[in-house]
Amino acid sequence: MIDKARRVLDEVRALEEEMSLPETISDNARFRDLGRRHARLGSAAALARKYISWQDDLSEWTEASRSDDAEFAAEARREVARLELEREALEHELRLALIPRDPADDGACVIEVRSGTGGDEAALFAGDLVRMYLRYCESQNWKTTLVDASEGASGGFKEAVIQVEGVGPYGRLKFESGVHRVQRVPDTEAQGRVHTSAATVVIMAEQDDEIDIVVNTGDLRVDTYRAQGAGGQHVNKTESAVRLTHLPTGTVAACQSERSQIQNRETAMRMLKAKLLDKARAEKRGAEDAVRRSAVGTGDRSDKIRTYNFPQNRLTDHRIGLTLYKLEAVIQGDIGEILDALRLADSMERLAQQARGIGG
Repeated sequence: MIDKARRVLDEVRALEEEMSLPETISDNARFRDLGRRHARLGSAAALARKYISWQDDLSEWTEASRSDDAEFAAEARREVARLELEREALEHELRLALIPRDPADDGACVIEVRSGTGGDEAALFAGDLVRMYLRYCESQNWKTTLVDASEGASGGFKEAVIQVEGVGPYGRLKFESGVHRVQRVPDTEAQGRVHTSAATVVIMAEQDDEIDIVVNTGDLRVDTYRAQGAGGQHVNKTESAVRLTHLPTGTVAACQSERSQIQNRETAMRMLKAKLLDKARAEKRGAEDAVRRSAVGTGDRSDKIRTYNFPQNRLTDHRIGLTLYKLEAVIQGDIGEILDALRLADSMERLAQQARGIGG
């Protein structure tokens, strides 16, 4: 473990030396790339320094415990015993910090929510999920934009696309991808029977330092149309909404949230790149998942990940066996406990796989 700690500090020093070179400073792209790598190593470097300091103290007190001075040797042995009690926690912290991080974790993301089986009730549930995520994002001081939406006949959404900007939204929300199932009595149900409906959530990173997405204008079909739903008279009376279709892949992205066609096109392009990046990342994960399966799933939109049971005020995340009896609070955006549990489960699984020599 001490060798791993020293290698981290060696890597940090090498990055700092390269970042200080005049030729690096003049190369903005290179400097930004090195800066991001340096930032990602920040917590690991701090823990490495702490661990090395602890190891130095342990070595000194161990040597002192062999002193001919009986009283001093006894004190040294007590210090060695105290330090040994810290070993497990320190090494565990350092191992967690050394797990390779997803380069997209610190960046912005796109949330896509689609109603599934269940008709109008599914659209209402999709609307509940949209509001849940918007409220959580607000609690994190992240900027959100409802980029595109198709409302359900009785309310809620058939589909909604939300752009989330800030520090770390993708890393926090990425495990939300999958099928969310709701069990409750619809308002239209006269006999009080519980119905089951579903909605699909997809969380897409907007950027990945290791994957560069380039979209050629010749590969695009651009359609303009009048925006639907909320947005004011100006939005509804002009063809300001934009839909982009990437012809080689058939991928579609649209935006109707802005007042001008130019702004909507710019935002739609960001959404399109996020979708293409999501495809590229999924392909990259495919080879890795043949070897490594995460405890919290692959992020596949077909994975049934969670059930919201309203009659019992119960939420169950099936991937990690987490059950909470505070469904109303969760629907109001209190999902931090769930996200923390999912991240911890993923980290522990990756740590176990690392110990077995699987994956990165």
